[in-house]
Amino acid sequence: MKIHRTEAHNNARQFRLRGYVVAALFAAAAGGLIGRAAYLQFFAVDYLQKKGMNATSKLVPVKARRGTIFDRNGEALAVSVPVDSIVIDVPEMKKADVEDSLPTLAHVLQVDAGWLENKITSQPKSHRVLLKPRMDPDDAARVMALRFPGVSTERAYKRYYSAGEVTSHLLGMTDYDDKGQEGLEYGYESILAGEDGLKRVITDGKGRAISEVENKHTVRPGEDLYTSIDLRIQYLAYRELKAAVQLHGAKAGSVIIVDARTGEVLAEAVQPMFNPNDREHGGRNYRNIAMLDAMDPGSTFKSFWVAAGLETGKLKPDTIIDTGPGYIKVADRIFKDEHPIGRATLALALAKSSNVALAHIGLMLNRESVYTLLSNLGFGKVSEAQYPAEAGGLLPHYSRWTDIDVATMAHGYHVTVTPFQLVSAYTTIAAGGVRRPLTFRRLDGSPPVGTQVMSQRTASELTTMLESVITEGTAKKAQIRGYTIAGKTGTVKKRVGKVYVERFSGLFAGMVPASDPRLVALVVIDEPSGALHQGGDVAAPVFANIMTGALRLLSVMPDDPGRVATQIVQAEEPR
Repeated sequence: MKIHRTEAHNNARQFRLRGYVVAALFAAAAGGLIGRAAYLQFFAVDYLQKKGMNATSKLVPVKARRGTIFDRNGEALAVSVPVDSIVIDVPEMKKADVEDSLPTLAHVLQVDAGWLENKITSQPKSHRVLLKPRMDPDDAARVMALRFPGVSTERAYKRYYSAGEVTSHLLGMTDYDDKGQEGLEYGYESILAGEDGLKRVITDGKGRAISEVENKHTVRPGEDLYTSIDLRIQYLAYRELKAAVQLHGAKAGSVIIVDARTGEVLAEAVQPMFNPNDREHGGRNYRNIAMLDAMDPGSTFKSFWVAAGLETGKLKPDTIIDTGPGYIKVADRIFKDEHPIGRATLALALAKSSNVALAHIGLMLNRESVYTLLSNLGFGKVSEAQYPAEAGGLLPHYSRWTDIDVATMAHGYHVTVTPFQLVSAYTTIAAGGVRRPLTFRRLDGSPPVGTQVMSQRTASELTTMLESVITEGTAKKAQIRGYTIAGKTGTVKKRVGKVYVERFSGLFAGMVPASDPRLVALVVIDEPSGALHQGGDVAAPVFANIMTGALRLLSVMPDDPGRVATQIVQAEEPR
C-alpha cells in the first residue's frame, strides 16, 4: 500500500514537471514573439517600410520634353509630340501564367505572336523589356485596356519636323530616344535636351502603376531654340535650288542667305534632301555639304586677292594691268585666260575674271599681308556658328607659298573653303569690312560690334567693282529689276584625289542692294550635267529668283527703280 502511494506521488511530480516545462516553453515563445514585435515596432520601422514599399512600388523614369525649335518669327520647325512605349515585366507576367493569352496581346500590338513569345522567353529575369516603342497614345491605351499582367507604358517623345525636307539639313534630326544626331539638333543638344526625372509609383497585384507616391528627381524640360531662319525665305531657297538641280541634272547644290547687317543666317538649303519624318524611306542624304564639305572656291576667291591689293594702296579700281597675250608663265607652269583682255583696268579684270591679271596681282603683293587678310576673313578655320563637325577648309601658311602656289591661289585653287566660309567672307564685304560671326540663333538685341578686318574704303571700292561683274561681266543673269547687285561668279574644275577632272561646280556669291547691302547669298550647283556649267549660267539665275522674292518679303525698297534686268531666267517649278 505504501508502494502504491509512493508511485502515485512520483507520477504527480513528473506530471507537474512536464507542465512547468511546457509552460516555460510557451512563456519563452510568447516572450520571443513579444520581443520580436517590440523590435519590429520600435527599431525596424524604416526597414519594414522600405520592404513594403519595394513589394508594392517601383521606380519609373520620367522623360524630359525636348525644347521646340522655332524660326525667327515664331513658326515651329521641330516639335516633340508625346508617344508611349509598351514595356513588360517578365517575372510578373510569368507569375500570372498568361501564355495562352499572348496571341491576343500580339494582335493588339500588331506584332507576330511567335516574336512576342520569343521576346519574353529570351529574357527570363528582366524586369523591363521594350515591346513596342513610340506608339500613338491612343493605340497604347487600347493595349492597356487588356489589363495584361506585367504590361505597362512609359511616356516618351517623338520629334516632328513641320517643314519636312525643307529644313532637313539645317535642323538635322534626333534618334529614337529624342537625342540630337545631326545639324542644329546635335549642335544645341545641351540646350534642347533638358533633364529626365525619376518617380516612384504604387503598383497593383499585376504590376501596373496606380498612383504616384514620390518624386525622386524632378524632370527639367528642354529650352526652346529660336533660330535666325526665316521660314518664308527658307521655302524660296529650297524651291529654287531644287528646281535648278533638276533643270541642270546636277549632282547636288546648296544655298546660304545671310542678313548683311547682323550676320544672321536667314536660310540654308541643300540638295539632295531627306525627310526627317520618314527615316525608313526618306533616303540617306544626311550630309550638310554647305557646312561639312570643303571645295576649291574658284573665281569667287579672286575678290579677296583684289581686296588685299586695294588694302596696300598700290592698286586702285582704275589701275591698268597688262595681261599681255592672255597667258603668264610662272616657273614651269602657264596660266591662261579663256578670253584674253590685253591691257585692262583692275575693275574690268575682275569683271572678266582674268586669271592672268590675278596672277600678276598675287605675285606683286606681300604674302604675309594677304595671308593675314584671308585668315581674318575666316578662311582655314572653323567658324563660331556652333554647327557640329563643320569643316575648317585649307589655307596653307604663307611661309610655304611658292610663286606657283600664289598664282594658283589667286584664281581660287590650292585652297579649300566651305560654302559657309565663303558666304561669311562676302558678308564682311557687304558690311563695310566688318566681320561679324555668322549665327543660326536669332539676335534679339543689337548685333555684335564685329571686327574691322578690311578698311571701309576697300570694301566700298570692291563692292562697286563687283557691280561691274553683274553689268559688264560674267553674272548678267543675276540681275534683278529695280535693284543694284554686286557679286562674283565661279566655275570650279573638280579634283578627284590629286587630279582635276572634267567635272565642274558653278558658283555665284552676291549682295543686294549693292548701294546698301541687306542680303548676301551664295549659290553652288555641283556637277551640272547639261550643256551649261558656268557659274553665271547655273548659279546666278538661282540667286536672282530667290532674292526677287526675299526682297519683297522683307520690304526692301529698290535702290535703282529705273534699272531693268537684261535677262531673268525662271527655273522650272519642281515636280
